[in-house]
Amino acid sequence: MYIHVVKSKIHRVKVTGADLNYIGSITIDEDLMDAANIIIGEKVQIVNNNNGERLETYAIAGPRGSGEITLNGAAARKVAVGDVLILICYAMLSQKEAENFSPAIVFPNEETNLLE
Repeated sequence: MYIHVVKSKIHRVKVTGADLNYIGSITIDEDLMDAANIIIGEKVQIVNNNNGERLETYAIAGPRGSGEITLNGAAARKVAVGDVLILICYAMLSQKEAENFSPAIVFPNEETNLLE
């Protein structure tokens, strides 16, 4: 049996942009992606602390050191610039694997979205 466990989490980042006319995805500063072990194209669950919205999309890399967190396409309607998000990715592991697994959890600066 396999179970879903948290693999990666970026805790409390602010939305820097919302681009309705872009084709899907969330753009994440590539430094944050690396720190959280998130790869390009990986499914990301987005939890909006400001309005309670939860949605899923896929990650694309934004410029390193930019702090960019931009929701693209239809997801742009679910956020406002300045909203605080939690970004989560999951993995399927056997229960035995999960018992010893440690997720990559990142706590960037809440004002700049940058790593400290």
